[in-house]
Amino acid sequence: MKKLLGLIFLTVISVVICQKPALAADPVKVDGSSTVFPITEAVAEEFGKSGGGKVIVGISGTGGGFKRFCRGETDISDASRPVKQKEIDACRDGGVQYIEVKIAFDGLAVVVNPQNTWVDYLTVEELRKMWEPAAQGVIMKWNQIRSDFPAEDIQLFGPGTDSGTFDYFTEVINGKAANSRGDYTASEDDNVLVEGVASSKGGLGYFGLAYYEENSGRLKVVPVKGKGDAVAPSKDTVLNGSYAPLSRPLFIYVNKDSLKTKPLVAKFVRYYLENAPTLSAEVGYVPLPQNEYEAGLSKIQ
Repeated sequence: MKKLLGLIFLTVISVVICQKPALAADPVKVDGSSTVFPITEAVAEEFGKSGGGKVIVGISGTGGGFKRFCRGETDISDASRPVKQKEIDACRDGGVQYIEVKIAFDGLAVVVNPQNTWVDYLTVEELRKMWEPAAQGVIMKWNQIRSDFPAEDIQLFGPGTDSGTFDYFTEVINGKAANSRGDYTASEDDNVLVEGVASSKGGLGYFGLAYYEENSGRLKVVPVKGKGDAVAPSKDTVLNGSYAPLSRPLFIYVNKDSLKTKPLVAKFVRYYLENAPTLSAEVGYVPLPQNEYEAGLSKIQ
């Protein structure tokens, strides 16, 4: 009997040992865009609640996320712009192959302090005059933007240089990515920018539409006039293309090796694309047409 009990005990121990690696599976590691973060965070939270597994989501900006991703430190990179050539080269040098997947649309919101009663819209040319490199140390008052504006100081708040939002805004407004004045308050954390504009009467900033909608009681959104009428950002104007040129697609980049060798990554990405239409809308973004999500699922499979 003792011999039989000993065998049973050893068998139980063996089963526990064999199961331990599955229980201690590495979490899915995600980093990158602060704009994409609310979507990925929402998906990761629901994935965990459903028993899917642990997902760690960081915010280091699109550029910072790609640096980590191309070194093989993360499984997924959140991005608010397409990957750049220098990042493609870095991933190739690091032996990282990837799949690009669109996950939602976003509009960049230009916002001012609610005490700003003089701005009812801004043109692309006026935004350029405010943000171009030549404005540094020169364009410091609102009446330099439009003569009937008051001589109030302008306090500018915007994303840091590692941000895909910074790259996108400077490209469409100033004509070249990363082409911007440098004398503004910069942060990769959009919540810092919200606080800055909300506490500065002459403040103006830009960031993802979702962050404006989350803080609409503390900020005033500015319609932007491109080639047609001035248009305010909203889910409808982003989706129908009328909010131009400040609307864009958002992405995740998935490490191919992680998809093959970490079942949890493949499971999470499938869950992401199946639930992104609902969850992206819940956190203030504009879902893609359903066929785009189906195309993404085909890519990862």
